Amino acid sequence: MAEALAEHSAEEAPRKRPKPGERRVQILQALATMLEQPGAERITTAALAARLDVSEAALYRHFASKAQMFEGLIEFIEQSVFSLVNQIVATAGDAPGPLQARRIVSVLLQFGEKNPGMARVMVGDALVFENERLQQRMNLFFDKIEATLRQCLRHSDPASDTPTVDAQVQAAALTAFAAGSLQRFTRSGFKRLPTEQLDASLRGLLPK
Repeated sequence: MAEALAEHSAEEAPRKRPKPGERRVQILQALATMLEQPGAERITTAALAARLDVSEAALYRHFASKAQMFEGLIEFIEQSVFSLVNQIVATAGDAPGPLQARRIVSVLLQFGEKNPGMARVMVGDALVFENERLQQRMNLFFDKIEATLRQCLRHSDPASDTPTVDAQVQAAALTAFAAGSLQRFTRSGFKRLPTEQLDASLRGLLPK
C-alpha cells in the first residue's frame, strides 16, 4: 500500500498544503510505512503525527479516530485483493477449480509479501490493541476468501451452488495455510516470505 499511496503523494509533492483527500492518503501511507518496521510496537497517533510533522489535532481533522485510519488500510486490502480474486474467477473459463484456488491463494500471499505492513493488519498483529471491530472485519475478509475457494473447488456438480464436503475441507485448509504463511512472515520480521515453496505446498494441499 505504501507504494500505491506514494504515487499519489509524489504527484502532489510541490504543493505545500495538500487538499483534505490528499492528506488522508498521506496519513494512511505513513501508517502503512510505520507498520512495515519489523518488531514495531503499537503505533500511537503522537508517533504518526511526528512522522508527518503535523499535530495530532491535524490527524483528527481527517479521521475521527485511529480506528478509522486502520479501517482505511483494511479497505485498501479488501479492494486490492478482491479485485484480483474477482478477475481470476471472471476469467477462469473452463479452468479446473483447483487451478483457480491456487491462483487465489497465490495472489493473496503475493499481496502480503509486497505489502509487509498490510500483512501485519491481515493477520491481526497490528490490531491487538485496537478496536475489536477491526479484527472482526479482517476475520470476515478471510471468511470471504474461504467461501470463494469453496465455490471454486466444488466437485460433484459444477452447476450447483452447494460445495461438496471435500471442497469445504480443502477451502478451510487453504485459508488456514494462507493465514499461517502470512503470520510466519510477520513474526519472522518479514524474513520468511509467504510465497516460499508455495507451489510445492499447494500441490500437497490440492488434487492435480
